[in-house]
Amino acid sequence: MAKLLIIDDERAIRSTLREILEYESYEVDDIDNGIDGLELIKKNNYDLVLCDIKMNKMDGMEVLENAQILKPDLPFIMISGHGTVETAIEASKKGAFDFVSKPPDLNRLLITVRNALDRGNLVTETKVLKRKVSKTRHILGESDSISKIKETIDRVAPTEARVLITGANGSGKELVARWIHEKSNRAENPLIEVNCAAIPSELIESELFGHEKGSFTSAVKQRIGKFELANGGTLFLDEIGDMSLSAQAKVLRALQEHKITRVGGEKELDVNVRVLAATNKDLLKEIEEGNFRMDLYHRLNVINIHVPHLTERTDDIPVIAQQFLEEICGDYGMPVKKINDNAMEALKGLPWTGNVRELHNMIERLIILSDKSITENDVIAFANPTGGTNIGTGNSNGAAANSGATVAYEKFSNFQDYKDYAEKEFIKFKLEKNNWNVSKTADDIEIQRSHLYSKIEKFGLKRAE
Repeated sequence: MAKLLIIDDERAIRSTLREILEYESYEVDDIDNGIDGLELIKKNNYDLVLCDIKMNKMDGMEVLENAQILKPDLPFIMISGHGTVETAIEASKKGAFDFVSKPPDLNRLLITVRNALDRGNLVTETKVLKRKVSKTRHILGESDSISKIKETIDRVAPTEARVLITGANGSGKELVARWIHEKSNRAENPLIEVNCAAIPSELIESELFGHEKGSFTSAVKQRIGKFELANGGTLFLDEIGDMSLSAQAKVLRALQEHKITRVGGEKELDVNVRVLAATNKDLLKEIEEGNFRMDLYHRLNVINIHVPHLTERTDDIPVIAQQFLEEICGDYGMPVKKINDNAMEALKGLPWTGNVRELHNMIERLIILSDKSITENDVIAFANPTGGTNIGTGNSNGAAANSGATVAYEKFSNFQDYKDYAEKEFIKFKLEKNNWNVSKTADDIEIQRSHLYSKIEKFGLKRAE
């Protein structure tokens, strides 16, 4: 349900507009002056503001200008009983979506409101899509280890030095590689990523170097490899410790001679590529066991950047969690939830086997399943869906936290009850997000509409009056 604010010093106008808009199922607040209106805009997440131009204390144009600074994407519809073309143009230049004269025509007003809300939704969706297309987010944290990584990136990025990035799964190795590329002299050229662990050993050479038509049974046409695609840019070899020895030999030759040959081909091709590599394995141990070439290791390991485990930098968790909160709530089009201090301490006490990636997933789960504020009990109950959360491991609060977990789970007599509770809360959240549009919600969560109706009936879900 869209939330609207009316700012007008005429009680009759406010009452009329409120009655009309509430009849259309909008949630409406109203205020009689611009100063208090700006305070409401600061405190609340409005989807649209209808604002009079001629008011005491602060006129509507000033309110518009100040609101643009506070919330640049908040659409404004300006209202005036002294409407002129010049006034409408001035309002548009200052960022207003539209201009409506008093007394407002009912149909025109409702169409304008609907269009303004649609535009606001499009702006939000565009920002979300841009963030999804541009995968490079900031490296979050101020711990000594993260500060050192940022400093190293700034020093290394402008050079052509190869970098080996080490660290556990989910710790952020890919993000480090992206920032090295973003700050390098090759930033305008492509960054090509290859997950060596995800490609079968018999296909890795074709993936990296390409192949000629007919070079093997399924080679029905020529294929350009990742080295060629990254020419002039950066090639990121993720999980290089899983690469086959035969592919390692060819990568070594490409690094030494800056030349490649497609599988099944004879012609040598010049390539100008900066190689960044990452692994979660101990490559020195892999060398001892005969799984990795020492000469390739030394070629790749010109600069080494080790990304620490999240449990080694728990003081960074509040910063990272807050950023994830804002991003995920923004993606869902909902007000940003708060995490109280005890909940944050509980998060810091988790083992984080999945590192930053796991933290992101947990924050998303907490946003969906918790109320307006995320509490310590929410973390205990929902952070680990298997119920195996070990909060407070290694500190004096462990027993208390585990005791809290027992209390939180007491209301579930069996695992099915817990699953039903989580499913009910998730469906309820999605329905409210989509203003109880069942078809849209069914598409959103990827189930059949009839199935969703059954779930609504099963859980006794009803739209709030």
